[in-house]
Amino acid sequence: MTTRRRVPEGFRDAVGELEFWRDGVLGVRKRDGTLVEIPEESLAAAKVVAGGA
Repeated sequence: MTTRRRVPEGFRDAVGELEFWRDGVLGVRKRDGTLVEIPEESLAAAKVVAGGA
């Protein structure tokens, strides 16, 4: 999946596998193994990428 979220500097993208979506937070595991936690209220866009991350 790919996500775009609002940050103070503008927008930031994260591409990876959705690990969880609970309590208003998405957890996206990037290809390098890092887990990005994205607060739901900062989410600007998200979509499934064909073939995985």
